[in-house]
Amino acid sequence: MQEVNKLIREAAEKAKRETDAEPEPQLVGEVTWPVEVKIGKGLEGAIACTTKVGYVNGSKGWLIYRGYNIFDLAEYSSFEETCYLLLYGKLPTQKELDEFNAKLVANRAVDKAVIDVLKMIPTAKTHPMSALRTAVSVLGTLDEKAEETTVEAEREVAIKLIAKMATIAAAIARIRKGEEPVEPDSSLSHAGNFLYMMSGKKPDPTFERIMDVALILHADHGMNASTFTTMVVNSSLSDMYSSVVGGICSLKGPLHGGANERVLYDLEEIGDPSNVEAWFRKARETKRKVMGFGHRVYKAYDPRARILSPLAKLVSEKDPANKKLYETAVKLDEIVCKELGVEKKVFPNVDFYSGIVYRSMGIETAMFTPIFAVSRVSGWTARALEYLAENRIFRPRAVYTGPVKADYVPIDKR
Repeated sequence: MQEVNKLIREAAEKAKRETDAEPEPQLVGEVTWPVEVKIGKGLEGAIACTTKVGYVNGSKGWLIYRGYNIFDLAEYSSFEETCYLLLYGKLPTQKELDEFNAKLVANRAVDKAVIDVLKMIPTAKTHPMSALRTAVSVLGTLDEKAEETTVEAEREVAIKLIAKMATIAAAIARIRKGEEPVEPDSSLSHAGNFLYMMSGKKPDPTFERIMDVALILHADHGMNASTFTTMVVNSSLSDMYSSVVGGICSLKGPLHGGANERVLYDLEEIGDPSNVEAWFRKARETKRKVMGFGHRVYKAYDPRARILSPLAKLVSEKDPANKKLYETAVKLDEIVCKELGVEKKVFPNVDFYSGIVYRSMGIETAMFTPIFAVSRVSGWTARALEYLAENRIFRPRAVYTGPVKADYVPIDKR
């Protein structure tokens, strides 16, 4: 997969040229509790914990897992190795990776009861993320050790969930099309097996490699809404299945994981690169949110979007319709960056190009967010496990703005 690696390397070099002059990293180093911070609405700016799992620097456009730059992991690593890194805090030896991968493979299959429940869900009217949420909840009821909440026991559940999330998501994709789920293939990589279980066909090697990269890119991303949700649930010493169900529910929203679906709908609405200028002007006039742009943390070009953009070009070139989608996206990227990039620091985020990648692989738009969950479950569980080691239940406060003294009036006198 030399072509894919070359594109990633070129994206890394471009990022280095454009961000070297940016300020030094913030929010790094040891913390002495309590800390004083300026907090905005939605807990913006709040510091909930310390972590060694991952780091995002918005001004420099950095994404780091356990000290390793995302460009290096995308070029040299695999999703399986990245999961090991997140869960155990170090890169594995070959023996450790082989044992970890064997455990993932052994846990890919899901109980028939899970598939039976998925088949009972009215798929035409139900978002795949709702089906995924239900299936993971069922998984928890079938695991006799689910209620053991030690770090060691929860880590074993995390491994099961990483392995099974792909199987469940693939089963949902097939059931939605009226097809029977496909059993996992132990000879394939995690990414390759995921594509195989969705399509029923051995994956194209380029698609397999690009899906592997996409899973690496989505694995962890700071204290985002779904990660925080997972950690909040787990901090009450609820089981890891319940915690991940919480993460799925948070990820489902269009302001989080569901954004890549909306990007595709916008690009389809635009229809052609020649229509981008007029569409964008109308969006600005009507104050319509342009999906796939801007980020609460990044004030530079999202490094994941830097990687996915050339990969989207590579996979879209085989189909005229997908190629037009990509060309439309590039035109919109250029216009938005020119008008809003310098002044407001608005650039494409990971959602902008990921949908084109998945569409070019023949994946249904509604399945884009479940793919996000297939990857992010590794980050959710890694951070929940890290916090669990020195757990303290999350308990923020709210500022009360209602009356503090009201006279009660009996119902017959109201």
